Amino acid sequence: MRTNIVLNDSLVKEAFQYTNVSSKRELIELALKEFVENHRRRDVRELKGKVSIRTDYDYKKLRKDQDKK
Repeated sequence: MRTNIVLNDSLVKEAFQYTNVSSKRELIELALKEFVENHRRRDVRELKGKVSIRTDYDYKKLRKDQDKK
């Protein structure tokens, strides 16, 4: 989709410092991808009451068993 937008120059300049992209188009595409990924992730708080954890689950023992391999 082609569109023209006005961007905050200082915000764009700062965003370039955090990426290795070289164009504004790439920067906007990266920002949109990250935005969508962040919103697709389920908020852990939404799982409250929907997930049950076994009372006999011992993650420390499992780690020790993995270290022995």
